[in-house]
Amino acid sequence: MTDTTRTPSRAAPPAWLAASLMAAAMVASMGAVPGAQAATAAGEDRYTMADFAKVPKIDAHVHLHNADPAFVDAARRLGFQVLTINVDYPDFPPLDEQQRVAVALRQARPAAVAWAVSFSSDTSDRPGWLDATKQRIDAGLRAGAVGVKVWKNIGMSLRDPQGQLVMIDDARFQPLFSWFEARGIPMLGHQGEPHNCWLPLDQMTVLNDRDYFAHHPQYHMALHPEMPSWEDQMAARDRMVAAHPKLKFIGMHMASLERNVDELAAFLDRFPLAKVDLAARIGQLQYQSQRDREKVRRFMIQYQDRLMYGTDVSQPPQQSGAELLKEVEPVWRMHWRYFNTEETFKVSDLEQPVQGLGLPKAVVDKLYHLNAARSFPTAWKAAR
Repeated sequence: MTDTTRTPSRAAPPAWLAASLMAAAMVASMGAVPGAQAATAAGEDRYTMADFAKVPKIDAHVHLHNADPAFVDAARRLGFQVLTINVDYPDFPPLDEQQRVAVALRQARPAAVAWAVSFSSDTSDRPGWLDATKQRIDAGLRAGAVGVKVWKNIGMSLRDPQGQLVMIDDARFQPLFSWFEARGIPMLGHQGEPHNCWLPLDQMTVLNDRDYFAHHPQYHMALHPEMPSWEDQMAARDRMVAAHPKLKFIGMHMASLERNVDELAAFLDRFPLAKVDLAARIGQLQYQSQRDREKVRRFMIQYQDRLMYGTDVSQPPQQSGAELLKEVEPVWRMHWRYFNTEETFKVSDLEQPVQGLGLPKAVVDKLYHLNAARSFPTAWKAAR
């Protein structure tokens, strides 16, 4: 049977990006839906679309695999800095090559690029793995890495000698995470998948998930009840974070709690040091804001110090910076429109239009820039 334990990150371009590009093109051609609210609430100062390129921004979740800084330079002209994240993912270049590119980009553009190191867990049951992994991470930190990515292969593909899946709270990993905790090393954790992955197609909340899993049934967990449930994945992650109360944990992709901002709020309340990025899950926010826009808006304001903007865009080694920018800029602008304006417009993740949240400037500044800068204080520093 096809291996159901490997889950793709949908790179080059991922499904969410293709959908977002289509939506951006539709938006550009149709403009705002009639009746959109454009007025600014009393006492709130907001950005507009005209401010997009002027405001400092950080895309805190990208995967750049081309050492040519052309994309980084173009992003800077739009006000963006980036965090490029290494991942132990088989469809990406080998980890050593990912690290070589990340270091080269940071050396070329230290004020524009930060990066996160990663490691292989394949031999984590063997003697010497822990020391070797610490040495790898230490070398990455000396080369400027600002955090460590821990991917979903732990819990979804890594197996012990008996063939059982190894979860993120397995005892073998605890000394490593304690080391992160003691040294104040941020852990960028991606555990599990979107909750939609475990639902029947007709119950999925966003169209791109429905389309993706329809065409990739081997990755559709609803068809593979032998695999751990979404609840199992979240419980293991929470046990790990609880066991390391001083760990600087950053949950990638809304900590896989994208289905409900109330659940994400409960996670953030339980773990006061935790933060999350929104990478590749903004469509889920839009889905929820269709149903209760004010609840989503209140969540964004209440947890404004804990949220970071990101896209999860991936650049294959052969893709030019110009080609990547052509893909990403419409997505960046569409997200800016959603967070900053009250216009109503169509996005292809959803069948019906969505109204923007119209967040205050102070909230947007934290979402797009300040929270990432505070989470990674050594990042984006030009040589003195």
